[in-house]
Amino acid sequence: MSTKKLWGGRFTETGAKYVDDFGASISFDQLLAAEDIAGSLAHVKMLKKTGILPAQDVDQIVAGLETLAERQKQGKLEFSTVNEDIHMNIESLLTEEIGPVAGKLHTARSRNDQVATDFHLYLKHQLPLILDRLHELETVLVAKASENVETVMPGYTHLQHAQPISYAHYLLAYYQMFKRDMDRFEFNMQHTDISPLGAAALAGTTFPIDREYSAKLLGFSEVYHNSLDAVSDRDFVLEFLSNASILMMHLSRFCEEIVSWSSYEFKYISLSDQFSTGSSIMPQKKNPDMAELIRGKSGRVYGNLMGLLTVMKGIPLAYNKDLQEDKEGAFDTVTTVLTSLHVFTGMIATLTVNEDRMADATTNDFSNATELADYLANKGIPFRQAHAIVGKLVLDGLKKKRPLQAISLSEYQAISPLIQEDVYHDLDAKVAVERRHSLGGTGFDQIKQELQRAQAQLAAYQSATID
Repeated sequence: MSTKKLWGGRFTETGAKYVDDFGASISFDQLLAAEDIAGSLAHVKMLKKTGILPAQDVDQIVAGLETLAERQKQGKLEFSTVNEDIHMNIESLLTEEIGPVAGKLHTARSRNDQVATDFHLYLKHQLPLILDRLHELETVLVAKASENVETVMPGYTHLQHAQPISYAHYLLAYYQMFKRDMDRFEFNMQHTDISPLGAAALAGTTFPIDREYSAKLLGFSEVYHNSLDAVSDRDFVLEFLSNASILMMHLSRFCEEIVSWSSYEFKYISLSDQFSTGSSIMPQKKNPDMAELIRGKSGRVYGNLMGLLTVMKGIPLAYNKDLQEDKEGAFDTVTTVLTSLHVFTGMIATLTVNEDRMADATTNDFSNATELADYLANKGIPFRQAHAIVGKLVLDGLKKKRPLQAISLSEYQAISPLIQEDVYHDLDAKVAVERRHSLGGTGFDQIKQELQRAQAQLAAYQSATID
């Protein structure tokens, strides 16, 4: 006598409950309920079009699935581990709704191509949401940069003051990183927008199905052209997790600087109270907890990527139960990325830039040393010789606690009579920033050009989204 499982015909024993619970995925893949119903609707409509199922049966199944879809939207579907996964749960619920004719839905289909289709649809729905959140962040960054074109701050290498830059230039550096993140997710869309439906278990089917038709109904641009590949690979998920990891790395770097720069030692920026917390014991504290949380959440996204890479690395063709482990990490990553972007965007939009503090940090830090070396080189002194001269002046300045702009003209001319009064103009931090006209540099004219370019890119995305 067979078991009560939908697949139980060749089985004579039912697994223990703890075994069923261990093998079940419904606790998390119920998130695919809407996609599973959509995939089933497309599949059964294709079965009608091709004449594989009678129209009367299909119409009954469609009506039942549409009822389940409505109940799903209302949160009224109840799932059970007895039915293992979302696919068998939906089929069981459909059977309760319309009777045994529901069993015809699975004609020319396997759970293998079914789950792959559901997952493709899920990411196909989620990626535009992530892109929209990234667009919102980019918009805020560009707006903040537009307000701070002439806000001068120290630029760093090795976390040491290097050369003065514009704060807008700094913000636009992250804009460029996030723009590439958007490009990666948009490319990911291409590999997500492919239908596995109709690949069946691994070898296709003997039924005269029309895969292009079901793909069209689901909004896919193309179909997988190899049935083994369609049901066995998850590279589109790996690509998503990789892209998400790179994005979280960019957010984490930015958060690291927010944490540092909002500290008492830097005071470059101040975070809104909305995005800060206090101490349970120290009344004066204002902690950048949201920035720290986002920095920390990068670790869980990296973990999700490494988890799936490890799962995938030894799986032979075609489908194996290991692939059940592909979803939880992806679901978690989608939630983590969306919430992190939302919070981070709000944090950037509401922070206060302490312009005076930033400017002051460039006054006595010797970050204008390169300007002096360039000045000497322009006067005809070989750059290496100029570099050595300035190095000695910096050393002397450190000993005397005197910046380069405080050295008298007579002392400069003792080094070289070529040095004139105009040296003090070149040593001004704002002038040093302004004069860097090279393409992509921190010069104000270049920043304004890049702002225009960024605004055009944002407008293009907005226009494409509306269309």
